[in-house]
Amino acid sequence: MTMATPTLPSPIAATQVEPFFAAFAAFDSRQNGSEPLPLKQLRQAGIASLAATGFPGTRLEAWRLTDVEPILRAHYQHPAVAPEVAAAAVDPHRLAGCASLVLVDGHFSAALSDLDGVAPGVWAGSLAEALRHPELQALERLGRMARFGDPAQAFVALSTAFVRDGAYIQVADGKVQERPIQVLMLSTGGGQASYPRNLFVTGAASQLTVIETFVSLDEGAHFSCPVTEIAVGPAANVDHYRVQKENRAAHHVASLVLRQDKDSVFNSHSVMHGGALVRNDVVALLEGEGVSCTLNGLYVVSGTQQVDNQMLVEHAMPHGYSHELYKGILDEEARANFLGKIHVHPGAQQTDAVQANRNLILSKGAIAHSNPQLEIFADDVKCTHGSTVGQLDPDAVFYLRSRGIGQEAARSILTYAFAADIVERIKVPALRADLESFLFNLLPDGDVVRQMAI
Repeated sequence: MTMATPTLPSPIAATQVEPFFAAFAAFDSRQNGSEPLPLKQLRQAGIASLAATGFPGTRLEAWRLTDVEPILRAHYQHPAVAPEVAAAAVDPHRLAGCASLVLVDGHFSAALSDLDGVAPGVWAGSLAEALRHPELQALERLGRMARFGDPAQAFVALSTAFVRDGAYIQVADGKVQERPIQVLMLSTGGGQASYPRNLFVTGAASQLTVIETFVSLDEGAHFSCPVTEIAVGPAANVDHYRVQKENRAAHHVASLVLRQDKDSVFNSHSVMHGGALVRNDVVALLEGEGVSCTLNGLYVVSGTQQVDNQMLVEHAMPHGYSHELYKGILDEEARANFLGKIHVHPGAQQTDAVQANRNLILSKGAIAHSNPQLEIFADDVKCTHGSTVGQLDPDAVFYLRSRGIGQEAARSILTYAFAADIVERIKVPALRADLESFLFNLLPDGDVVRQMAI
């Protein structure tokens, strides 16, 4: 089966996309017809979509403040196989008390993974392996939620074109996965591109805690383009965490698509403090009655870092609840953008939706853009949204200084207090301790802050 390449929209788009065509051709030939036909068709649909649309430019509203040219100019290479990584290099990034699925440049590593504590009735491992087990129905589920077809979803299309491996977790009806599962995605740098594809499926009345962690193993530039799909079954309960702490040379464009069934509960906490350019797109499809969805985030950026969070919550059925709180701390010349939209469909009565974005600016050069939006097509709802961009309260700083606390320590205490609202919501002890340690080490006079926080 061959793919006819559609006509590209412009010479500029052709220049941008051509290196990815060449990489795709090499990648596709290496598969040598070994993958199932539906997977091959999905990958070809991805590259065809990218060919038809090209990459998004800053004239596109959703990408107005995210210039992807640095990613395209870097000409990142997609490795045929993952390099060898020693366990000693991985151990510092493991979270205590968690099982782990380890990916190296997007390739699953059974040798580095730790499945101790995975409960009966829970399948956790390589997506590529899961696709070879018809009883898991991973092949039927893959790609059902993450959509593409226009320039705004070009990176979803790109990641889909190179889909091969990632993490797959499936929890059977009524089963409880008590031990958190960490999906540890390692990038080896050296100009590599990785396209991990994660798929998490929970059955009716099941429970799962999963942590996605993105880490660089060296200081070299690299590109991560992950796509995660999460299907939450009826009355299931899922706690999801996402930690992006790659090096300051990394480019990172991620997509998360969530679909919730009736009476399900989903809580997600996203933490971002790495990368040169980071984009985080979240789409929550609340398709069952009585669902509860919490989407929280904390981004801490400085230097010339850029972070862009794009949120879409679709309330499709009655009695749905959603709560979004994203907070940002910006210093030096950092840039941040938040665009959030809550869409209440006709008939989604008694929806209760809250969306808030708060930004703390620590320097004159940092800039935060915030654009929360509501689209409501039902008349019996309670929906609110708001945003703030501001600096530390000078009266609060003065109060602390009057109690004998130095200027820097006072500013750090107030900065930590701003972030603590998100930190305290993290239920996994090792993950919460890791974030606290990062903040204490980052803030001036962090030891004073640590003592005050105890």
